[in-house]
Amino acid sequence: MHNTASTDKDMNTALNTKFLLRTAIRGLTLATVAVIAGAAAVFAAYHYAKPGLPDAATVRDIPLQVPLRVYTRDGKLIQEIGEQRRILVNSFDEFPEHVVQAFLAAEDDRFFTHPGIDYQGVLRAAIKNTLAGSRKQGASTLTQQLARDYFLTRERSYIRKIKEAFLAWKIEQEFSKQEIMTLFLNKMFFGQRAYGVAAAGQVYFGKELGDLNVAEAATLAGVLQAPSAYNPVSGPDQARDRRRYVLGRMRDLGFINQQQWQGATDYPLQSKLHGADIELSAPYLAEMVRLELVNKYGRDITTRGYRVTTTIDSRMQQAANFAVRDGLLEYDRRHGFRGALASIDVATATDAQIEQTLADYSGAGGLKSAIVMAINENNSADLRLAGDLRVRLPWSGVNWAVPFIDRRRVGNKPESIDEVLTAGDVVYVIETVTGSYALAQLPEAQGALVALDPNDGAIAALTGGFDYYTSKFNRVIQAERQPGSSFKPFIYSAALANGFTLASVINDAPFVVSSRDYEGEWRPKNSTGKFYGPTRMRNGLVRSLNLVSVRMLDKIGIRSALEHIRKFGFGDKALPADLSLALGSGGATPLDMASGYAVLANGGFQVTPYFIDRVELADGEVLEIANPARVCKRCEAVEQPEPDNIEALNVTSAATLYGEALREFLGDAVIAPRVLPATNIWLVQDIMRDVIRRGTGRRARVLNRNDLAGKTGTSNDQRDAWFAGFNPDLVAVTWVGFDSDEPLGAGEEGGRTALPVWIHFMRDALAGAPQRSYPQPSGLVTVRVSSKTGDLAGANDRDFVFETFEAGTEPTVTGDDILASPFGDSGEAVELENVF
Repeated sequence: MHNTASTDKDMNTALNTKFLLRTAIRGLTLATVAVIAGAAAVFAAYHYAKPGLPDAATVRDIPLQVPLRVYTRDGKLIQEIGEQRRILVNSFDEFPEHVVQAFLAAEDDRFFTHPGIDYQGVLRAAIKNTLAGSRKQGASTLTQQLARDYFLTRERSYIRKIKEAFLAWKIEQEFSKQEIMTLFLNKMFFGQRAYGVAAAGQVYFGKELGDLNVAEAATLAGVLQAPSAYNPVSGPDQARDRRRYVLGRMRDLGFINQQQWQGATDYPLQSKLHGADIELSAPYLAEMVRLELVNKYGRDITTRGYRVTTTIDSRMQQAANFAVRDGLLEYDRRHGFRGALASIDVATATDAQIEQTLADYSGAGGLKSAIVMAINENNSADLRLAGDLRVRLPWSGVNWAVPFIDRRRVGNKPESIDEVLTAGDVVYVIETVTGSYALAQLPEAQGALVALDPNDGAIAALTGGFDYYTSKFNRVIQAERQPGSSFKPFIYSAALANGFTLASVINDAPFVVSSRDYEGEWRPKNSTGKFYGPTRMRNGLVRSLNLVSVRMLDKIGIRSALEHIRKFGFGDKALPADLSLALGSGGATPLDMASGYAVLANGGFQVTPYFIDRVELADGEVLEIANPARVCKRCEAVEQPEPDNIEALNVTSAATLYGEALREFLGDAVIAPRVLPATNIWLVQDIMRDVIRRGTGRRARVLNRNDLAGKTGTSNDQRDAWFAGFNPDLVAVTWVGFDSDEPLGAGEEGGRTALPVWIHFMRDALAGAPQRSYPQPSGLVTVRVSSKTGDLAGANDRDFVFETFEAGTEPTVTGDDILASPFGDSGEAVELENVF
């Protein structure tokens, strides 16, 4: 029995072992078959997908869209231009650790260990989706998402997923994990036009990447799953839930502790959009930059990350913005209040209706829309501004508002606020320097200001209108207007080059021209309507006498004048070939005038205005650096032969001509050519300083500087008001007028309308700058002349002035007889010897 039982037991053991062995072999065979089948499927899928797979290395060559950014010379951001807002982060080390951890927790916690495809994640997602009966969880790694966004579409298909997986594997072979993470965090879309985590941080939180806290990093990581729904602006509740999930994952993974988790969970959720961190308003200049770059580099300049450093000085640009705005508002006030923009019933209007009305009339140029909620007995008004801001409008901010009738007339000054405003009125207001508010209105007139360095043409400030976003017409470069008397200095320079001296006496008397060009008779007159008789040339410009300019031009001849004035850089539109040229009847932009005045300011050298100092790409590659022609008066101090082609003078030839000692001073600079004699220009400068000391520009004396020179200008019927002026370091030109070419109104002339803008600008632009001198060049002499005749003053002549002449042109004959009146009893002009 014992032996039989033992035998049966042994047989059963053998049978069980044989069965288990057979089962194991069968299982191993099935597993092997499955592995082989799987491998075959993967192999087949790879060869099926391979023809359509791009080379992963091409990721290096696919540029991310980065907007064009425009900066001032001192590094302040002026404008960001582009559809996609992206701030490239060039190195993985620049990402804060908690930012990287947030994205790992939200999207792919095994990123640094898997080969591009997370097999555990795939299995986990498959199980959850099977149990749920639908697709509840994805398994795409960060690398797969990157592959999809670079090369594929978002269509849901197995073919796309297969391609995505293989591409992810290829990317992992080509790039390090740190490089892949950097590409991912720069590439992905976060909603609200923000691409890349650095731009998203700025858009949603107004912060630089390095300033993001854990809660903000978790919020951004949560956005990626559904940028339109989960961003904190359009979906704050979903964003908060998603942030809580990401923070929980960060805690579970050990990235943050319980205390950090609690603090981040309780942190207030930001739900406000932030624009680009614009540090200075110069939109007219920014558009000039964009157009210039499109012409040079093509239309993709707003996607390739161009970084442009301009010649703009931020302090001067800010001064220009305020000067033009305040000058136009002041002009507008003089011509009366045109009434409320609209009116609503504040008693029945809902908060939503009030806010919508305020939005409909959003202000421009610093103005804010407001609704009058109540008129008070103390002659003030209660206003409501956007965002339910309540302010008090005092009578001192309203009492300017005389009724507008037309450009030449206004009504009676109001005595109480209810003569101006009524409850429900929609108006504009402006905040004053004291923090209170004043009634305002959008000016109908426009203005422009441009300032440049006369020594190389660098534009330091440019404002092309009251507000770019209500009118993109850039009047600095597009408005060709009549410069009026501000053009006269060029006529005077031509006269000096053609035999006149500052002591020449010109008869300021009626002048009549009959010609088909004038459609009959042309009778120029002075702005005062009076005639002043024999006038020394210096006083003719100081007092801006039109007849003096016309008679001088008639004497020297149109052809000679045009030939001379072209040296200031003016084109044909500014130079009509008739006597109206003497009164600035051509068409010139403010930039044309600034360019011409630069020759006057720098002593006779031609410089070309420019506004781009440096262009580089996002990776730092420099595409261009400006090398403008620069004034080099030191070069002329060395006695060397003149070059045949001074326009082409460079550092090498300059060193040859002017000595090696100048090489270090010049660097690689191009030397600006001299186009007019220093003596000629100095004499014109000297008269223009008199314009400010005692002439039509004397309001500028408020600046308490003795180095300023300039000229007022007013065109026919007060359609254009100008002031152009300079010191040796800065030229500034201001213009005020209507785009429609309507008259500005009675009394609106250069000295009243444009000069205050220039003064406002120059006060700030030259603040702290030392007084500059105008060194008198060799070849000039100063003698005593009769203030009446301009002849050499006699020993007993008490009525004399000192006048400066080019050597050889000074008077040598004493004039003993005082000129009689140039008018007879009839009032008609009579001819006098030596009077033009």
